[in-house]
Amino acid sequence: MEPYNIVSFLGIFACMGTAWVFSTDRRRMNWHAIGWGIGLQLLFALFVFIAPAGTKAFLFVNKIAVSVLDAASEGAKCVFGPLALPPGTPGSLGFFLAFQALPTIIFFSALVSILYFYGIMPALIKFFARIFTRLMRVSGAESLCAASNIFVGVESAFTVRPHIRDMTRSELCTVLTAGMATVASNVLALYVFTLQKQFPAIAGHLISASFLSAPAALIMSKIMVPEKQTPRTLGLGIEPHYQKDSNVFEAVINGSQAGVKVIVGIVALLIAVLGLVALLDMILGGIGMKANVMFGWGVDWSLKGLLGYAFRPIAFILGIPPADVPVAARIIGQRAVLTEVASYQDLSAALAAGSLQHPRSAVIIAYALCGFAHVASMSIFVGGVSALAPGRTGTLSRVAFRALVAATLACLMTACVAGTFFTNRSVLLG
Repeated sequence: MEPYNIVSFLGIFACMGTAWVFSTDRRRMNWHAIGWGIGLQLLFALFVFIAPAGTKAFLFVNKIAVSVLDAASEGAKCVFGPLALPPGTPGSLGFFLAFQALPTIIFFSALVSILYFYGIMPALIKFFARIFTRLMRVSGAESLCAASNIFVGVESAFTVRPHIRDMTRSELCTVLTAGMATVASNVLALYVFTLQKQFPAIAGHLISASFLSAPAALIMSKIMVPEKQTPRTLGLGIEPHYQKDSNVFEAVINGSQAGVKVIVGIVALLIAVLGLVALLDMILGGIGMKANVMFGWGVDWSLKGLLGYAFRPIAFILGIPPADVPVAARIIGQRAVLTEVASYQDLSAALAAGSLQHPRSAVIIAYALCGFAHVASMSIFVGGVSALAPGRTGTLSRVAFRALVAATLACLMTACVAGTFFTNRSVLLG
C-alpha cells in the first residue's frame, strides 16, 4: 500500500473513534454489526478497485449509467431547445442547471417507479436487506430502510412505514442516518451530469459510494446510539411496504410527478440557503476585514473559508495529499450548510480549473460528498418520517442531530474506504 492509502485506512477507524466519543453509551457496542459492516465495505471496495473483474464491471455500470443519462436528456432538449444542450455541444448556450441537470431527476424518478411496478426494485432492496440483517445482526426494519436508501431517498421510510411506530430509539436513529448518509438514484443523476465532463467515470464512483454508504450508516448509527432494547424485527426478514401502481403508465405519471416535487424542493433549498449564506458572508466579511487589518491576518472570513479551515484535518485524515487539502477541505466542509449540490458544482469547477493536483483527491471528495448529510436535509427527513408516525416525533427530534453527525461520519468513512484502495495506477478516474 502507498502512504496515502495507509492514511485513508487509518481514517476508517478515526471516523468510528469520533462516533464512539459522542456515543450515548460507550460500553454497549454491537461489535458484530461494526465488524461485518467494515468487512462488507472492504470486500466491495476490493472487488471494485483491485479485482480485474470488478474493474470491468465498474466500467460497464458507468457506461450504462452514462447511456441512460444521455437518453434522459432527450426530453429536456425537446422542451427547452438550445438551453438544454450541454457545453461543448453544437448550438449550446452554456451550462444551465435548471434546463440541463435538474430535468434528469424527472426521468430517473419515472424509471425507478417502473422498476418498482415490475418488482425489480423491491427484489433488490430485499436482497441487500437480508445481507445486512443476517451478517450484521440488526433488525429487519432498519436493514430494509438502509437497503432501500441505496436506491431511493426520503421515500425509503415508506418501505418500513408499518414498523416505525414500534421502532426503538436506536432504530429511529438508523432510519435518519441511512437517509442522510446516502443519495437517491434520481438525484445521483444530477451529480453525474454536473461532473461527467471533467470526471468521465463519476457515475460508477457514485453508484459504488451508494452501496458502500449503507453499511457505513448502520455502523455509525449503532455506535452513536447503541441498541438498549430488543427490536421487534430483530433478525427477521420483512417485506418492503409500498403501493403498487395499477399499470405501467400510472407508474410513469406518478414517478415523473414525484420528480417534479424533488426538483422544486432542490431549487427552493438552493435559493434559500445560498441567499442566506451570502447574507452571512456579508456580515462575516465586515467583521473579518477589521480583524485582518488590526492583527495583520490573512483569514478568509466567508462561511466557505471558515468551514474549509475547520475541515482541513478531516481532509488529511481521508488520505488527500497535502497539496490538495485546502481545496478539498473547503468543498467537503461547505456541504454541511450549502448542500451536496453546491459542493459537487464546486468540485466540477475545481477540476476544470486544475485546482486539484492529484487524481485520488477528486475520487475521495466525490465519495465524501455522496450523501444528504447537511442541516437542511436533517429537517426534511425528520419531518418526512414524523408524518408517517406522528407519535414518534419527540424521539426523532431528540436523535436528529446525532443522526446528522453519524451520517456525516458515514460519508467520510466511505471516502476513507475508497481512498484505501484507490491508487494512481487505477483506471477508474477515467
